[in-house]
Amino acid sequence: MIAKIPFGRADHLSTRTLFGAAALGSMKQERADEILDLLLEFGVNHIDVAASYGDAELRIAPWMGKHRDGFFLATKTGDRTYEGAKASIKRSLERLQVDRLDLIQFHNLTDEKGWQIAMGPGGALEAAVEARDQGLIRFIGVTGHGTAVAEMHLRSIESFDFDSVLLPYNHMMLQDPRYAAAFEELYEKCRERNIAIQTIKSIARRRWLEDDTTRHFSWYEPIREPEALRRAVHWTFARPGVFLNTSSDATLLRTILEAASEFDESAEDQVVAEVEADAARLDMEPLFVRGVTDTI
Repeated sequence: MIAKIPFGRADHLSTRTLFGAAALGSMKQERADEILDLLLEFGVNHIDVAASYGDAELRIAPWMGKHRDGFFLATKTGDRTYEGAKASIKRSLERLQVDRLDLIQFHNLTDEKGWQIAMGPGGALEAAVEARDQGLIRFIGVTGHGTAVAEMHLRSIESFDFDSVLLPYNHMMLQDPRYAAAFEELYEKCRERNIAIQTIKSIARRRWLEDDTTRHFSWYEPIREPEALRRAVHWTFARPGVFLNTSSDATLLRTILEAASEFDESAEDQVVAEVEADAARLDMEPLFVRGVTDTI
């Protein structure tokens, strides 16, 4: 079984592997139901979705009607203003067919202009706090992509007592010394303050090559080799207290969950060296390069 740990200060033991529901964005309901049933098979009890993930919230809704009590349910809003975020939260509640969200997150809050609007007067933060006071949501988090995300999250948690953060974490991202230093600082502060740390892109190989004609199920090329994928998952789990969000490529979900269920803490040192070797052998590249490819 996949290990469970407290999700920050929430009164919930979440599986260390969280289901990234972007995978459901363009699926028909029948296929989505099959994917969601895998969560029950492996005991996953935490779903992370977003208003912008196509029809993902709609695909989750009928399934939540049967399993709501067993899951921590998180979604995201990309709106930065009070009115926009308020409407987004209301819409997500309706689309998910639930009375309350466990977590609302500010989606990709990494640019200066958006940050100032969301965190300032009349911003999205006011709408989230109001929704929390009304019992519509329980916790508030912040997410992001790119090389500046760890630094922006540090700024965010100093400005407001967020309950969770979400950001990229893999071997290749940590080859950027500035990103690695900011991640370490964020990690330590979150651990001190009991802020949940969610990681994404843990099984990323690189951006798609222009001449790659294989079918794409995510915006980046994931690691597909089963043993290398397993090691990438274990590399992430070797960091105490972090959560791993599964890939938007649903064809890899079972492999990821199997890897998560097989994690062995005693092999942590070995997996670090193995992942470094995998990176060289698979020609892995960072998804985000400062000043070059800092967006999706």
